Amino acid sequence: MTARANTLTDRVTKPTGDAAWMWSAPATDLRAMMNALGRLGYDADSLLASVGLRSSDLNDPDGRIPCEKYGSILSRAQTERFTPNLALELARLTPVGTYPLLDYLVLTSDTVGAGVHQLAHYFRLIGGPAEISVREDVDPIRVEVGATAAPFTVEFNASLIVLHFRTETDGRFAAAHVSFRHTPDDTLGFERALGCPVQANASWNGVSVPPEAWRLPLRRGDPVLRRVLESQANDILARLPARTGLAFDVQCALTPRVIGGDTRIEAVARQLATSGRTLQRRLAAEGVSYQELLNDARKEAAGRHLSESTLAIGEVAYLVGYSEPAPFHRAFKRWYGMTPEVFRRKQREGRQAAKV
Repeated sequence: MTARANTLTDRVTKPTGDAAWMWSAPATDLRAMMNALGRLGYDADSLLASVGLRSSDLNDPDGRIPCEKYGSILSRAQTERFTPNLALELARLTPVGTYPLLDYLVLTSDTVGAGVHQLAHYFRLIGGPAEISVREDVDPIRVEVGATAAPFTVEFNASLIVLHFRTETDGRFAAAHVSFRHTPDDTLGFERALGCPVQANASWNGVSVPPEAWRLPLRRGDPVLRRVLESQANDILARLPARTGLAFDVQCALTPRVIGGDTRIEAVARQLATSGRTLQRRLAAEGVSYQELLNDARKEAAGRHLSESTLAIGEVAYLVGYSEPAPFHRAFKRWYGMTPEVFRRKQREGRQAAKV
């Protein structure tokens, strides 16, 4: 049992590259996972306590949890009681709406194919250590799930894709097959649950969708609601950091903190369950410094507030961490190539022109 649990830990936390320690996932993802584990009969509070967490730690929408803690929780659960294909079982107990904005961006689409494209485009919204891409140049069409993602992440997301599209087409959706670059616990169990062949040790991860299933209508297709959700999602995406790895995690942590929060490296390190010194060292390995990331967060916040709010420039400077106007003006000109006054005027002129 211990060997099985240790193998699972590797499958949860280790991508196919050498940088497993870089990855974290949103705290809200862990909350969804703990809810599903509870429904499977595990003691969620005890599992959280085993890695030094409480259920209240999972309520922060901006919080992130190192993937090692996910792995430790699942390893302990499997040590207590082994569940084959645990990722699949958790996916079966993860309802539509668990990731509200992303789920409804997908499910208000007209067809399965349009929904998959929404999923691929907006998947960054949930901030997990994986990505979704689409290949329509092959038959059947491929929905590829993170070539470097951990096997558990791949199994969970591939299962959700099949199960949720089956539900949202009133049972009509069927995948051609599911591909894993690894071998799951029970391949036949996956095939029974997903209703399609499973190819283990394949060259790619994901779901193959035949053209007829790609064109199936979704029962919640709603173009009006979808446009509203897209507007909200596009605004969020525009503010997400373009960086990857640990730098991405740090920028996600800094974004809500830069306006009146604690931006000291020690505070961010605690949020990411590491030390300030370790965080500095790992960022240096990615070729970026903590100060660069903090400056990026201040730049984004300053530009947004000057564009969208009526706060005085001096107030914006104070909000983003400058106690004196002069250093803020110098930094802003370096960031945007113009003074805050000119930037604000140009933003207002642009909005006026758009209304004409």
